[in-house]
This record gives sequence, C-alpha cells and structure tokens, in this order.
Amino acid sequence: MVPPERPAAPAAPAARLTSKGRATRERILAAAARLMFEHGAGATSIEDVRLAAGVSTSQVYHYFGDKKDLVKAVIAYQSENVVGAQEPLLSRLDSLAGLRAWRDALVQLQHSRQCQGGCPIGSLGSELSDVDEEARIEVAAGFSRWERSIRGGLHAMHDRGELRRDADPEQLALATLAALQGGLLLTQIRRDTAPLEAALDAMLDHIASLAVTSD
Repeated sequence: MVPPERPAAPAAPAARLTSKGRATRERILAAAARLMFEHGAGATSIEDVRLAAGVSTSQVYHYFGDKKDLVKAVIAYQSENVVGAQEPLLSRLDSLAGLRAWRDALVQLQHSRQCQGGCPIGSLGSELSDVDEEARIEVAAGFSRWERSIRGGLHAMHDRGELRRDADPEQLALATLAALQGGLLLTQIRRDTAPLEAALDAMLDHIASLAVTSD
C-alpha cells in the first residue's frame, strides 16, 4: 500500500547541509526531475521518488517539506540544467554566427532525444501554471533567465551598431524564446525537428534583416 503524502513540514535548508546531505538531496532531486519529466509532476508521487532515489520516506521529507516543495525544487533544478547547460552558447549570442550556433545545438539536442520530452521547463509550466501559482512563478523565473541571456546578446549587437536603431532587442528576445518554445512543442508532437528549425530560422532571418550593412 502506498503511504499518503505528508502535510508540509520544515525542510532542511540546503545551505546548512553536510556534503553527504547535499549529495543525498541532489540524488532525490535528480530522481524527481527525471520522473516528472517522463511522467509529469501530477503522476509522480513521493513514493515514486523515494524508490527511484533509493532513500527512505523520512529522508525525502527531511530535505523537502512536501510535494509542492519538491516540485518547486525540481523547477529550479530543471531551469539550471536547461539554461545553465547552454551558458557557453548563450554567452555568445551577440552575433548572428553565435545565434546560429545556438540554434544548431538546440536542434541537435532534439535529434539526440528522438524529439521526445519537449522542454523540461515548458512541460512543467504547461502542467502546473493553472493549478499552482507558486509553481507558475518559478517557471516564469526560469523563462526570464533564458530570455535575459538572449536579450543580452541582442542588446550588445544593438549597442555596437550592428542592428538598426529601430530594432527592439527586448521584443526580439521575447519573440525568439516564444518561437523556441512553440517549435519545441510541435517537434515533440510531430517527432520531427522541422518545426523547431522553421521557428528559429524565421526569427534568425528576421534578426539578420535588421542588421546594419556597410555600403
């Protein structure tokens, strides 16, 4: 019989954990992130996470006060994995070549995943945004971090005079992220990277059209 999930309890602050405690917490978090990515947050129970991580129920509740606490931690974990892993490319989005290299890496990642799973942040957002306000805010923060990286590169191009004065880096960054998310969703549904390629290529072609050319 699966035990009921406990009510909220104070979780151990991550900053105060020993190295062994941090490793255990990370193992639980990684297991929860994998299960929620594969099956959804709603279909993933604390018992599922406990079994996958190879820990006791009391250990799960020691590090995460309740299921909502764990879900919030998973959103932050996935945001770090998704956006943090792209940092080497995101730091070079201040040129058309850098933008295209980033585009190619995203497409290649979907090929390596056989176009399954979609965006880990977007999937959680779609499932939770209308039922869990705290989760929605966490997902929005993850997307904001992603958008800031895109925007930073476009602002750099604009400040150097490489984009026309009427180009709006803020709007372009938001549209690029929206194109990426829509492309990822259709790629997941169709099991084909063509939608992702089309969405990103359309945005990068638009940005290229705003480039200042020397006469």
